[in-house]
Amino acid sequence: MSNRSGNTTAVPEAKGAMDRFKFEVANELGVPLSDGYNGNLTSKQNGSVGGYMVKKMIEAQERQMTGTGTGTTGAAM
Repeated sequence: MSNRSGNTTAVPEAKGAMDRFKFEVANELGVPLSDGYNGNLTSKQNGSVGGYMVKKMIEAQERQMTGTGTGTTGAAM
């Protein structure tokens, strides 16, 4: 069994892009995300950022699969 944390990036080269994407989404949602510790945020706030990130990634993949649109909304993934 692997001893990996579920909080790691599967493709290490994408970590920077994912961090930028996370801050972009948090900004869009009005969540005051800071670099480093964010224990002051509620589970609802954190969950909304993660959930919206997944929604946007699925939409981008669907556009890519159908050949429509540009893929993402500015974040390099």
